[in-house]
Amino acid sequence: MMRSSTLWRAMPLLAPVQLLLLGVIVIPSIYVIWLSFQSSTFGQSATFVGWDNYVRVLTDPGFHSALWNTVIIVVVAVHLELVAALGMALLFNSGLWFRRLLLVAVLAPYAVSEVVGVAMWRFLFDPDVGPLTTFLHAVGIPPLEWSYEPSHAMIMIAILTIWMHLPFTFIILYAARLALPSDLYEAARIDGATRLQCFWRVTVPLMAPAILVALLFRYIFAFRLFSEVWLLTGGGPARTTEVVAVYLYQEAFSFNAFGPASATAWIMVIVSLLLASGYIFLLRRQVRHA
Repeated sequence: MMRSSTLWRAMPLLAPVQLLLLGVIVIPSIYVIWLSFQSSTFGQSATFVGWDNYVRVLTDPGFHSALWNTVIIVVVAVHLELVAALGMALLFNSGLWFRRLLLVAVLAPYAVSEVVGVAMWRFLFDPDVGPLTTFLHAVGIPPLEWSYEPSHAMIMIAILTIWMHLPFTFIILYAARLALPSDLYEAARIDGATRLQCFWRVTVPLMAPAILVALLFRYIFAFRLFSEVWLLTGGGPARTTEVVAVYLYQEAFSFNAFGPASATAWIMVIVSLLLASGYIFLLRRQVRHA
């Protein structure tokens, strides 16, 4: 009875948050679910079409291309970012000189807005006047022709997303490395373990939960990648660099096909939930064995 009365007294205090969640997340999500089963566009009333929107999206070659580009960026960029962040976390933990100054430099990209970051990279790699393009020409290295070469544009997008999100992965792994007790390393060295053996037998197993958490968030963030692609290439040339989020945007606001766009949104949600479920299962298994 005591807990029940306390809960009822707390309800007015929780009501604003609940209303905010209801208005921002729950109601729009229900509406998008409803819209995904309708044929809807400007100037026409919505008509129920069942699963047709999902079938149309899943059989659309444009969606297949966007999904393949997304998978490439997720697999390549996220794992390269993880390796770089792990190496940096170990380097910073080893007693690097000017560590505080370098830490600010590493975290700086996360303080830059995505629009400013993309604009800066567009200027740096501008095919005509970009400083980095000029430097590559000077040293005899072929520059990235990202404005019209699809493969170069994909490389540019991958580099850009790694640069923008590396601080996030780095902070998770660096905090996990700082939390590891030094006694374990001292015991391993006494037993004759080399640095490489300490890394594989001590560091990696103990940091596995943090690595899984970082991968989980970065997979989800990378799967809904939008601003880097849209602001850099707009999905071009000829929609060859579109990712799933850009495909959704084009369906909704370029072609006014709100039904397929809503279906694409829920396909993204389902894929994200499946990724999260798989990684949570692995994480729980890692915690149990720890």
